[in-house]
Amino acid sequence: MTQEGQLPPPPVMWAQRRDILFITICLEDCKDPVLKIEPEMLHFKGLGGTEKKMHEITINLYKEINPDKAMKNLGGRTLELVLFKKEEGPYWPRLTKEKTKAHWLKSDFNKWKDEDDSDDEGDFEGGSHELEEMMRHMGGLGGSGDSKPNFDDLADEVDEMDSDDEDIPDLE
Repeated sequence: MTQEGQLPPPPVMWAQRRDILFITICLEDCKDPVLKIEPEMLHFKGLGGTEKKMHEITINLYKEINPDKAMKNLGGRTLELVLFKKEEGPYWPRLTKEKTKAHWLKSDFNKWKDEDDSDDEGDFEGGSHELEEMMRHMGGLGGSGDSKPNFDDLADEVDEMDSDDEDIPDLE
């Protein structure tokens, strides 16, 4: 990872699965960010944050990803990315090629799943329910890939699982 010029890097959180990476760039009120996704590198530049200053980061990825399948969502406080690893397999020991600890990089424990816990999660390429659920929480994704998630059946599933509709038992 390198910093072009002396611009500060934005905070970045990440998590992974066998076949994907979740990367969240945390920069509040970021307008028109510049994002470049390549097989071995991710570059971000954007104006935002509480001081409304320019931030920039280049992340040299540990291994290759498939940039054509990348999905992204720019929210009010974050830019969320779902990147597909080029090779499915063992978890990466870290996000970056560099072995040094980066002060701006943290694990996203809300999205993290241990390698031995991921046996039952299903294939994300096939549109597993877990990925659809994660994307629903992120809001609509404007990805550069050809496939878009299908949420047609999601409303029925949510209605069936709604426990608020059950009668409350009388207190004795």
